[in-house]
This record gives sequence, C-alpha cells and structure tokens, in this order.
Amino acid sequence: MKNYTITVNGNVYDVTVEEAGSTGAAQAPRRVVAPAPKAAAPAAAPKAAGGAGNIRIEAKAAGKVFKIEANPGAAVKKGDTVLVLEVMKMETPVVAPEDGTVASIDVAVGDQVESGALLATLNN
Repeated sequence: MKNYTITVNGNVYDVTVEEAGSTGAAQAPRRVVAPAPKAAAPAAAPKAAGGAGNIRIEAKAAGKVFKIEANPGAAVKKGDTVLVLEVMKMETPVVAPEDGTVASIDVAVGDQVESGALLATLNN
C-alpha cells in the first residue's frame, strides 16, 4: 500500500493505493480512494475592503491568479484588463465589464480560484 496526498481544485485528499503482488501475474492494481479532505488553510484576508464595490468581477473558469493589472483606486474603462488568470496553462485576461474605479481586489497572485469566485469589485 502506498499513501499519497493529492490536491484537486484546491481540495486536499489522502489516497491509499494497493499495489498488485510482485509475482509477475498480470493483475490490475486495486485502488482504495479515501476522499477525506484535510482542513483547508485559512482564507487570506481581502486585499482591500472585500466586495466593497457595486460591480462584481467573477471568475468565468477555475484557474490560478497569474497577475494583477489594476490596483484599488485605479480608473478602468470597459474591456480594460483588471487581472490575469492562468486557465489550463493559458493566460486569460479578466476585464472590466464597464467603466468604473477598482474598489477591491479580492485575490492575490498565486491564489487558486473556482469558477464564479469573486475576483474584484468596481464602483461606477
């Protein structure tokens, strides 16, 4: 038996895999998966007043925060890049849905985010 710790979309699982005997017989290994999530690390505090703005910018897909282009207080136009996510090994810009001022950036570079997660807010 071998024990592994695997992280999938930010969830940590302990997995035990039983190996086939070393008798040379062609036998598929039997897997025993124990999806016992470990306690998640405490969430980081928001980078500004979390969710302070009236326009929410949410992740369209799960990924990792690659770069933050606009800081709280910055004026942005519709279509300006606010931050960049790495989604399936591709840099994907997350843009302002309308003109406004960045009220909060609710993630940090390196954070794993799920689809629909709050990334930033704007005030118009």
